[in-house]
Amino acid sequence: MTKDIILAGVGGQGILSIATVIGEAALKEGLHIKQAEVHGMSQRGGDVQSNLRISSEEIASDLIPLGCADLIISLEPMEALRYLPYLSNSGWIVTSTTPFINIPNYPDQEKILAELRSLNNVIMIDVEAIAREAGNARGSNIVLLGACSHLLGIAPVKFEEGIRRIFARKGDDIVEMNIKAFRAGEQAAK
Repeated sequence: MTKDIILAGVGGQGILSIATVIGEAALKEGLHIKQAEVHGMSQRGGDVQSNLRISSEEIASDLIPLGCADLIISLEPMEALRYLPYLSNSGWIVTSTTPFINIPNYPDQEKILAELRSLNNVIMIDVEAIAREAGNARGSNIVLLGACSHLLGIAPVKFEEGIRRIFARKGDDIVEMNIKAFRAGEQAAK
């Protein structure tokens, strides 16, 4: 089993938290992981990208070559398109439909969503609305994780265990809010 994943978004959206939970779950499954992160101007709303490679075999490199990603997980639709050249022919895109408009010349939102809809193997959901409905307005990243979890080849309980470990220091209420957000994302993707 090998999964090459690109996580993309904008600084402050929680992309690296998704990578951490996936990494925790993969380690608990006994898998090997390698990760490379690009933070860019993340503290000023710039793009954040992470290469995450998971495998049952040892992994030599942490970088994903063009055309080889099995999955692009994106909290921002334009960022999903930015990394499209990395997606394999059979790869999946799981993305939020809500743009993070932080530049004056942000492209037309409908054109971005239409481009995404034209692709094969795309899951597009309004993670912000689902997070609010789940009672965790700040949990859109975890909703997105839930939405793509079935594509990762790891048991959902392992993700929930990872969420518990990652958020434990913030208290039981935060842990439970994130578990609820994860499950809401799973349901939304079905």
